[in-house]
Amino acid sequence: MVLEHKPGDKLFIDYAGKPLSYIDRQTGEEVQVQVFVACLPYSDYCFALAVPSQKLEDFIHALGCCLRELGGVPQTLVPDNLKAAVIRANAYEPDLNKALEDFANHYGTSVTLARPRKPQDKSLVENQVKLIYNRVYAKLRKLTFFDLPSLNKAIAQKVREHNQTRMQQKDYCREEKFLADEKQALQPLPQTTFEIKYYREHKVAKNNHIYLGMDKHYYSVPYTYIGMKVKVIYTRSLVKIYHKSNLIATHLRNTKKAGYTTRKEHLCSHHQYYKERSPAYYLQRGYNHSEERYRYLEAVFKQDKYPEQLYKTCDGILNLSRKTNGESFTKACGIALDHGKYSYRFLKQILENRMTEYQEEPQVKSLPTHGNIRGASFYK
Repeated sequence: MVLEHKPGDKLFIDYAGKPLSYIDRQTGEEVQVQVFVACLPYSDYCFALAVPSQKLEDFIHALGCCLRELGGVPQTLVPDNLKAAVIRANAYEPDLNKALEDFANHYGTSVTLARPRKPQDKSLVENQVKLIYNRVYAKLRKLTFFDLPSLNKAIAQKVREHNQTRMQQKDYCREEKFLADEKQALQPLPQTTFEIKYYREHKVAKNNHIYLGMDKHYYSVPYTYIGMKVKVIYTRSLVKIYHKSNLIATHLRNTKKAGYTTRKEHLCSHHQYYKERSPAYYLQRGYNHSEERYRYLEAVFKQDKYPEQLYKTCDGILNLSRKTNGESFTKACGIALDHGKYSYRFLKQILENRMTEYQEEPQVKSLPTHGNIRGASFYK
């Protein structure tokens, strides 16, 4: 049956059956790669790219490179029933891979799968594969490549020559047909590139974090969702956490094993206070109260002790200040400073014994007796 194709309507997609290869510089071994092939049926314009495998990530990468090379998006993509595209094959309603469906939504297109075991649905791309064997594979067979980029550069050059070769029984080449009639019929490319989304479901732990097994990393969730099931959608760069379709947390992806990515606002007030503890925090609290309390806390931190011990001492001092009259507490800090005692317990004893209520009488100190006395005769 002779099929009539509209410009910018479809993009046929397939893999070449025969792999290409390059030599690894470090190990010297031959690395085989798969060749992704696509063509627009209206102009028969061709695209080819070598990728490490036919896995989902490589398939999506090749498809994105193809659309960028074309400079637009067709109305529908027509891939084979490969595993990267289809979860379950069916002649009428096949189940698409979620990543491919997200890719199509991102680019504003659709996916129309070829019938399983029926390659005649995309015979043009099957023919392109044969032409690739003759015009790309055959011309590269005697060349040696040492990395994938250099191999793809050579493939692109040979494919360009193929697209610029006059077709039989026609007075134009594929590239001329594509540029004249089809390129302007393609939909515009989106402004951002597509990233594959991965989907997981997790239960928020008691420390209000979820564990992403692929990265072996923990990401925080607002503490109000502790114990609830959440949906995690992550890409190469972002981790987004949803609860009943509501976005509740967004993090930059971190691959540090056993690490924690925590946002301050996700913690309860008690945990926020605990994480904010520092000498500057306590000194600011003291300064807001009085000069004596600031000086006393400053003296506490000048002690050569483990910071955690000093934080607990300061917590006790702040607790005392909340329970005590402000004037009495200020006097107590002054008494403790005069005696050079910088501890919660000493300050507490001063307040319990009501030492701040007694006014110390100023003591007049007499000069000590000594023999170094100059009498009136000395000044004669």
